[in-house]
This record gives sequence, structure tokens and C-alpha cells, in this order.
Amino acid sequence: MGQLVYAANTSLDGFVEDAAGSLDWSVPDEEVHAFWNERERGIGTSLYGRRMYEAMRVWEDDDWLAGEPDVVRAYAAVWRAADKVVFSTTLPVVSTSRTRLERRFDPDAVRALKQASAADLGVGGATLGAEAFRHGLVDEVVLVVHPVAVGGGKPALPTGVRLDLELLEERRFAGGAVLLRHAVRRAA
Repeated sequence: MGQLVYAANTSLDGFVEDAAGSLDWSVPDEEVHAFWNERERGIGTSLYGRRMYEAMRVWEDDDWLAGEPDVVRAYAAVWRAADKVVFSTTLPVVSTSRTRLERRFDPDAVRALKQASAADLGVGGATLGAEAFRHGLVDEVVLVVHPVAVGGGKPALPTGVRLDLELLEERRFAGGAVLLRHAVRRAA
């Protein structure tokens, strides 16, 4: 059975993007990028909402990767190797390989996907992540906290949902970012 892992870059004040929708403050340095590469290698299926999928599908295209560092090109291979499920009522079609489109988020279908998976699953994007948290589907939270406070925007974690967490790992990166990895504790 696979674990569902919610992973995100976040500001110190808890946002994945600022009030203007920017996330330029979270561009990873080489060390953080290498961490994400290694972390994502264990993900067999990535779950995305429309906006996150549209941001991530750039990894399907080789044209822009030619002058990029090895760590960036390596992520493209990792991203392409994973299966992807996009949840959207408005996206007409998906344009990347190993990708299927679902019109609605069905918690029971995600539970079945977890049960049948030999590898972990990742949920990308705060909006879809919030739905997964609300339905008790998330097993692990991986946050890379960047040394910036953006003052508002899209919260990394859902509001109105209590999460009892157990710290599994912490790590400081040379550039000042900090990894916090927690297990979600289930009510007895």
C-alpha cells in the first residue's frame, strides 16, 4: 500500500504563493532541488489539480532544458517517470504522457489507488492537498520552509482542518531553507 504524501515549498509564514500568486521566492537552489529530485523518485503517481498540472507540465518539454544544470534536467526524468492524475472540471485534455484526467475528486477512488499502489503517491498543489487532508487521505507532510515571510497568499496547509503530526525528519539546507517532514497521526 502506498502512502499519500503532500509536499510543498512554503514561506516561513505558511504560504505556497504570495498574495499576487507569485512563488519566485521559492525557486530552489541546487541543494534543495537535489533533495526534491530524490524525494520525488519514490513517488509512483502524482495527483494534481489543474493549476499545478499546468505549472508542472513544462517538465515534459526538452527544449528549455538544454542550458539548465544537471539537477534540473534530472528532475525532468523523475517527473516523466511518474504516473499523473489531474483533477479538473475545466481542463479539456491532458497533454503529457502517463497522465489521465479525472473530472472530480473522488476520495474513495484515491483510497483505492493508495491501496493498490506499491509506491507512494504525491499530492501537488495546496487546493487539491486541502481536499485530500479534509478526507483524511494524507499520510505524510513534507514542507521545505524558505527564509521569507510573504505576508499573505495561498496557505500551504488547509484552514479549518486539525492535523495532529509527528515529526519524522528535519534538515537545514545551506541556503537557509529547512525541511520539516511529519507523519499525520490518525485518531484512535
